Amino acid sequence: MMDSELSILVRGIGKRYKIGSAQQRADTLRDLITAQAARISSRLRGKGRRSSEPDHIWALRDVNFEVKRGQALGIIGRNGAGKSTLLKVLSRVTDPTEGYGELRGRVGSLLEVGTGFHPELTGRENIFLNGAILGMHKKEIAARFDEIVAFSEVEKFIDTPVKRYSSGMYLRLAFAVAAHLEPEILVVDEVLAVGDADFQRKCLGKMGDVASSGRTVLFVSHNMSAILRLTQESIVLDKGRVLLRAPSNEAVDFYLNRGLSKMGERFWEEDEVPVSCAPFRPLAIRILDKTGQVSDSVRSVDPIQIEIDYELSEDITGLRIGFYLFTTRGEPVFTSFDIDSEQLFREYTARPAGVYTSRCTIPPDTLNEGRFLLGINASSYGIRRYFQDDQALSFSVDASGGPGTHWPESRPGPVRPVLDWNIERKGGV
Repeated sequence: MMDSELSILVRGIGKRYKIGSAQQRADTLRDLITAQAARISSRLRGKGRRSSEPDHIWALRDVNFEVKRGQALGIIGRNGAGKSTLLKVLSRVTDPTEGYGELRGRVGSLLEVGTGFHPELTGRENIFLNGAILGMHKKEIAARFDEIVAFSEVEKFIDTPVKRYSSGMYLRLAFAVAAHLEPEILVVDEVLAVGDADFQRKCLGKMGDVASSGRTVLFVSHNMSAILRLTQESIVLDKGRVLLRAPSNEAVDFYLNRGLSKMGERFWEEDEVPVSCAPFRPLAIRILDKTGQVSDSVRSVDPIQIEIDYELSEDITGLRIGFYLFTTRGEPVFTSFDIDSEQLFREYTARPAGVYTSRCTIPPDTLNEGRFLLGINASSYGIRRYFQDDQALSFSVDASGGPGTHWPESRPGPVRPVLDWNIERKGGV
């Protein structure tokens, strides 16, 4: 029996998936017969060999924690750590393989853009549908309807089927519904990245209001600033297991300093790369100083070179390799891809199979002092993402000798550019 002060109780939850076992529907009798024949043939080929259990992966394993009523709990970890799977289990989107969880109260979930929306229904109808799913009466939903619509900023399209909404409109309305229908437990995954900067700030402000009103919040994010602002405690997940639960500032520091290379270079072992990334495979990423040496500490007044090694097992069209640069609090600084220039875009429209290095240089006097994170992204025209790791590598920048360092005070912000100034005296002797 759950303690009356607890809102969420998780005991021994595990979730196992079979690798490469996506279910396919047989559309015709011929498809069904062909599939059955393939299974029989596979068993016959394996006859006489030692049978082995199909490959499985545990997305979660032996997860235990409790959340008190009115607490905001952050969940942080690298891509593939099990964060989204945990929220889906708690939101009853998927069943756990083992263990159990108890949630006391109505649960509002925002796991993916438009989760729970019926594409053929209008925005208005979906608001009432979601409220009904939460167990609310029609009068309760109607009382909050105008506030939801105003927050979402989709008034002109509220009577349009949501299948015609853009992803941004979907997100605005989905978040407005999840946050305003007053569930006792609000579960939010890293979906706010879809929205623009102003809407993200608006959502974070609303989530802060929800947390301060005594409702329970579970929040997954790679934005460490948002985690620190919205949560009192955080859980660090790695490979499906809980490594640490601590006050958010301690958890963030632990997370940022764990598993990130301190030597300026990061290699990916074959078993670290999901099969779904094929035919792309990341090999390494590194920071080089002005002498061409690998280093995790560089000077802001010198050029900084970034190299990304990767292998293509097949030809790829439209591939772009790039990086995201973040502060250690998760604040974006800038993004760059290897075919941003029109010349390289035309030259490398198609890349044959082989081993490559994409290399770029951050000009001198660009970054301010501090520690930064590099994330890697490999995608095809932004349509298919082969691989992404938002915390691939960390490095430090020393601003000694940079612009303004003759002044004693430190300068805020992640960049420290040299700008052209002109001083002109007007009139006088």
